[in-house]
Amino acid sequence: MSDQRRLVLASKSPARLALLRQAGLAPDVVVSGVDEEAISAPTPAELALALAQAKASVVAARPDVVRSGALVVGCDSVLDLDGHALGKPADAAEATARWQAMRGRSGTLQTGHCVYDTVTGHHAKATASTVVRFGEPSDAEIAAYVATGEPLYVAGAFTLDGRSGPFIEGIDGDHGNVLGLSLPLLRRLLAELGVGITELWAP
Repeated sequence: MSDQRRLVLASKSPARLALLRQAGLAPDVVVSGVDEEAISAPTPAELALALAQAKASVVAARPDVVRSGALVVGCDSVLDLDGHALGKPADAAEATARWQAMRGRSGTLQTGHCVYDTVTGHHAKATASTVVRFGEPSDAEIAAYVATGEPLYVAGAFTLDGRSGPFIEGIDGDHGNVLGLSLPLLRRLLAELGVGITELWAP
C-alpha cells in the first residue's frame, strides 16, 4: 500500500476528522488559517462553498502538500436561516439570540466541499444541503446550553452529536452533512477527479 494517495483534511474540525476515520480513511490534518471574515458570497450556499474552496486551495498550495501528491479536502458549514448565513456565533449573547430565533423553526445547513488533486491541479466542488428542524427549548434550557460553551465552536450554534441534540426534532437529508462533511458527496467529488474512495481506505 506504499503507493496509496495521501489524504489531507484542511480543517481542524474533530467531527469531520471522526467522520472520515469512521469511513475507513486516515487523513492528515493541515489547518488552512484562512480569514473567514474576509470572504463573502451572495447566498449562504455560495458562501459555504467559497469558504471550503479557499481552505482547500491554500492547503493544496503548500510545498510539502504538493510534494506528497496529496488529495486535499476542504469543508465549511453555515446555517441558512431566512436567507442569512449563520456561522459560529461571536459570543454567548449571540448564541442565545440565535437559539431564540431558531426554536420551533427549520433552517438549512449548507456545507461546501472542495477537493483538490495536487498531482493534476484539478479540483471538484459542490455544496450539500440538509434541512434541520429545531425543537422549542425553554429560555432556561437555552441559557444552560450556551453556558457550556459548545455553541460558540459550531456553525449555527448547534450540533447533532453534542448537548444540543435533544433540542433538534429531526433532519431531512444527510446526517453527516450536518456534522460537517457529506461522505456521499465526497465520494462523488473524488470520482470526478478519477479517484475511487475505496482506494483511500486505510490498510
